[in-house]
Amino acid sequence: EYLFGSEKIAVPAQRRKWKDSITIICARDNNLKILKVQFPSGVLTFVSVLRGSCKSTLIKKILYPALGRLTGNIGDTPGKYDQLVGDFNIIKQIEFVDQNPIGKSSRSNPISYVKAYDVIRNLYADQPLAKQRGYKPSHFSFNVEGGRCDTCEGEGEIKVEMQFMADIFLECESCHGKRFKQEVLEVEHKGKSIADVLDMTVEEGLEFFKDKKPVYDRILPLFDVGLGYVKLGQSSNSLSGGEAQRVKLASFLGKNSSDNSDHILFIFDEPTTGLHFHDISKLLKAINALVDEGHSVIVIEHNLEVIKCADWIIDLGPEGGEKNGGHLLFEGTPEEMVKKGKGYTAEFLKTKIS
Repeated sequence: EYLFGSEKIAVPAQRRKWKDSITIICARDNNLKILKVQFPSGVLTFVSVLRGSCKSTLIKKILYPALGRLTGNIGDTPGKYDQLVGDFNIIKQIEFVDQNPIGKSSRSNPISYVKAYDVIRNLYADQPLAKQRGYKPSHFSFNVEGGRCDTCEGEGEIKVEMQFMADIFLECESCHGKRFKQEVLEVEHKGKSIADVLDMTVEEGLEFFKDKKPVYDRILPLFDVGLGYVKLGQSSNSLSGGEAQRVKLASFLGKNSSDNSDHILFIFDEPTTGLHFHDISKLLKAINALVDEGHSVIVIEHNLEVIKCADWIIDLGPEGGEKNGGHLLFEGTPEEMVKKGKGYTAEFLKTKIS
């Protein structure tokens, strides 16, 4: 449908207006040759660059650590620049949403990351059979002793170390991959055990918990960012970088930050890599939701389908490398870029904005 044009990612009817901004003066680290570049607050900003045009230097090495030191979140020394001016005091927190795994342990999973697992465990502990047996919420966790399988310690599999080959993993013979003791699996909600819930996809979980609002509301952001196919208890080790990035985004959406007065600056590094048009559309809605809640979002991106949806564009170039890279070609709205901008992004953006 997207290729044939019956479905499309629409250009916004209007761009958000802004009054506050942060300006970096004389950014010159690596190949950068920027006298002044402005980042508006409270809008969706896209940094569009060619490879080798120092977008990582400008955002990751200068803006992120410089603001991070001011907010007290980051201690890294920023790259070379003269001055940071503007309304940076309104930013209380800065979040770099990258594609690193959501947890260092294989026990980390999507529902634990979005704080849904705590509510689910409480729900199972409130079941009549669980109360009769004296089970606590911890009995429905595979991280602590009590309800988890003692043989595999809640992993669901046994690691066999091979001396000259890669380790192999075999299904646990005691729990058959269920991760819990049989008596714990006998506790059910609507005919499903805690192991059955962990094996559900996000989409199935929404249907199953549709009458349990505390659980439903925490799972819904995972669906909103296009992860309806991921299993609720899927190990973080098996998630791709892009999936991990979207789980992090879902966790912020699930915090209901509209109740939080703290202004957060979110930075995303190429979040659409490998995504289908339909998933990109869902992702854009989720990112825009952060902006609508009063936060600022900066996205490093090459995809014109999302660049055309920006409130503000910062374009670096005109080429990559030391001689021709690192110049500020344009900053402004997409419409202004189509009229006044120079370089590859402006040229191809004309085909997306009439």
